[in-house]
Amino acid sequence: MRKQILVMLIASTLPILAELKSGPPLDFTVVPDWAQLPKGWNFGECSGVTVDKNDNIWVFNRGAHPVIVFDRSGKILKAWSEVPVTTAHGIRADAEGNIWTVDVAAHRVMKFNPAGHLLMMIGQVGGAAGDNNTKDGFNRPANLTFAPNGDFFVADGYVNSRVVKFNKDGEYLTHWGKKGTGDGEFDLVHDVALDSEGRLYVADRTNQRVQIFDMNGKFLGKWTDVGAPWGLYYFKPQNALYMCDGVNNRIVKLSLDGKILGVLSSYGKIPGKLDFPHTIAVDSTGAIYVAEIKNWRVQKFVPK
Repeated sequence: MRKQILVMLIASTLPILAELKSGPPLDFTVVPDWAQLPKGWNFGECSGVTVDKNDNIWVFNRGAHPVIVFDRSGKILKAWSEVPVTTAHGIRADAEGNIWTVDVAAHRVMKFNPAGHLLMMIGQVGGAAGDNNTKDGFNRPANLTFAPNGDFFVADGYVNSRVVKFNKDGEYLTHWGKKGTGDGEFDLVHDVALDSEGRLYVADRTNQRVQIFDMNGKFLGKWTDVGAPWGLYYFKPQNALYMCDGVNNRIVKLSLDGKILGVLSSYGKIPGKLDFPHTIAVDSTGAIYVAEIKNWRVQKFVPK
């Protein structure tokens, strides 16, 4: 009897997950050995990938060369020789071409110019963690995204359960969210994406749902049946959202009303398969780049 009561109590504290939906296969093919690394180089765990305004692809990884830049063909353009990073996580390029990195272990967001010179750092002194109410202190942040006016939103994160909004000068504006399973509550805020209408999509990773807000934190809706969102990327030419479903090792393409338009890949180690797809980016041609934690690589998928 006691065991039955305990099971009921545990079950009542867990989020109610809807039945996982799927969709038609996306018509893409993988580009084998896309990243042309120099002899003797390897990626570490690949945690972040982004595409800049020139369609160059930036990879953030936990190897000896944390930031590496490639052109679309996979030719290496440069690697930063000094990157003040403890543990690589998210990376994003802004509209001006600056590169922003998120250090999950040092609780920092850092802005660099394309040459690798530091322009801005947000975080507490000494890399200390901040609690859920600090203005400039994160606790294991994950990624960020930008509004057209330069405001940016930080997914904060593995311990804190909130989204933090800053202006383009790095000044705190607001934040919202706390630990939980209700609307506007989070359990591991892992990524954020903003569409052309100003709706912010939040990857509520452990709750296995996408929550949607306006840019000031007003709750607009949620999707609970599309998978476990680890990475999100809004692709404006298609007015669609691409998602890394890390639990189910697949890429999901979503309409902005939460309908699954297509699904790509499944678990595996060979080219074209996925193991812990972590973040995602799409270039101007519609090619998809996926950073994988367990396979230590970034794969490129192109439309057939």
